[in-house]
Amino acid sequence: MKNIRNLILLLSAFCFFQILEANAQDTDPEYIKVTLERADKIVQTLDISEETKKERVKQNIAKQYRNLSSLHDKQSARLDAEKKALKGSPEKWEKKKESLEKKSQKELNKLRKSFLSKLKKDLNDEQVTEVKNGLTYHVAPNTYQVYLEMLPDLTTDQKEFVKKNLEEAREHAFMAGSSKDKHGWFGKYKGRINNYLASEGYNLKEASEIMEAKMRDKNK
Repeated sequence: MKNIRNLILLLSAFCFFQILEANAQDTDPEYIKVTLERADKIVQTLDISEETKKERVKQNIAKQYRNLSSLHDKQSARLDAEKKALKGSPEKWEKKKESLEKKSQKELNKLRKSFLSKLKKDLNDEQVTEVKNGLTYHVAPNTYQVYLEMLPDLTTDQKEFVKKNLEEAREHAFMAGSSKDKHGWFGKYKGRINNYLASEGYNLKEASEIMEAKMRDKNK
């Protein structure tokens, strides 16, 4: 029993210091500077003339970067601690993991709602979408354009399918905690798009090779 209590105390301390480390990011001057620089790049694309509004939007976006990082770090710390605590009980771990993931999703949904609510006080729908694009490296619009150039014969319905799925991927990706996770969401949805287009009779490999050849010729 003593060993079990010591293990629980050790894991609790580990989790506590992980959370402290995550919170420290939010007050680290260098990290704050980085998030403000990232936010400023996004704000410069929004065509906001009022300086007070521009600054407020920049601060909200920068804060979102820090909030996301902190939240995902805390969630990872919780999962790691519980996984170690339940190492010898795989069934209990799976149940606990499911419970923690549901809790994490609720926290993300709450943060998402709060962030978008703040943005919508200063921005129209088009500008909010541009913020989401900025937070996800403009993968959605850029990838959509690639599909249009690669497959110029796409029908209206096919274009709508591609666009809708890329937008859905963006909705997940802008709340992801890392570049890898953001791209992971787009990778998942691009797989769905490619399977659909293949079922519609398109040869994606051949179309991609043709487009790459045209680009090489253009750059000669």
